[in-house]
Amino acid sequence: MRTLYFDLSMGAAGDMITAALLELVPDREKALETLNGMGIPEVCFQAETSENNGITGTYMKVLARGMDEAEFQEAEFEHRHAHGHESHEHSHDHTHSHEGHDHDHGHTHSHEGHEHSHGHTHGHGNMHMADVAHIIESLNVSEQVKQDALGVYKLIAEAESKAHGCPVEMVHFHEVGALDAIADVTAACYLMELIKPEQVLSSPVHVGNGTVKCAHGILPVPAPATANILEGLPYYKGEIMSELCTPTGAALVRFFTDRFVQERPEIGADAAAGRGIGKKKFDKPNCLTAYIRCEMTPTSSAQSAKW
Repeated sequence: MRTLYFDLSMGAAGDMITAALLELVPDREKALETLNGMGIPEVCFQAETSENNGITGTYMKVLARGMDEAEFQEAEFEHRHAHGHESHEHSHDHTHSHEGHDHDHGHTHSHEGHEHSHGHTHGHGNMHMADVAHIIESLNVSEQVKQDALGVYKLIAEAESKAHGCPVEMVHFHEVGALDAIADVTAACYLMELIKPEQVLSSPVHVGNGTVKCAHGILPVPAPATANILEGLPYYKGEIMSELCTPTGAALVRFFTDRFVQERPEIGADAAAGRGIGKKKFDKPNCLTAYIRCEMTPTSSAQSAKW
């Protein structure tokens, strides 16, 4: 059986999942060309070789309207402080789109940078779920990829809806953040279609620890939307004082994982490994690894536990 295994011991973020999967496809350049030809408005994918604490892999940089996540967050921060934070209307989302563990996974609650960025109604604009669905349905990808992407994004919208106590159709996604998340979600779904695993196993999710700042105050990790998506699944906080799992990463893991295993399966020397690298530095490599092989079986009964 062709099995894909996600090692989530350093969390889960959309761009890191995408980067790890990209390393597993036979023709990465062609896949990247396809990603940039999907038709997501004003979005560009850039795959870069990166190293973090001695581990080398791929860092997936997503530019939405010419800005990456860090640049967008900086611009938002400067705008809020130049004009006064209270003078703007806030949307309901926590814009956790891109996530490169720049963050703490590159998402920003600072999106992965980690201070929950709340979109404003000024300048950049907001999107609703209907707008997101319209973009996904218009993309130059297969119907299966579209349906998978919509399924993943609905998990995010439902989690935000529950966190903010408003209907799904009323949840606001900041436009730049939404484009970034659409990019991560659709890219991961497209690469999963190329890899064609027959089953997907994942380790319990390391979500990180500490707190994140947002317009609603200081919130514990995992943030409410992430916690809602992971409800009922195995996750743990650990000792790293940073947010390691983002809503986009959590939604992708929840959507695609068939079974969670407590210990890593016997990978075997013939398995291929793909590594998605984050920018944030910790005491251990900030890396999400995906393994693929034709046979991958648990080495103990504990590993076959299912949630």
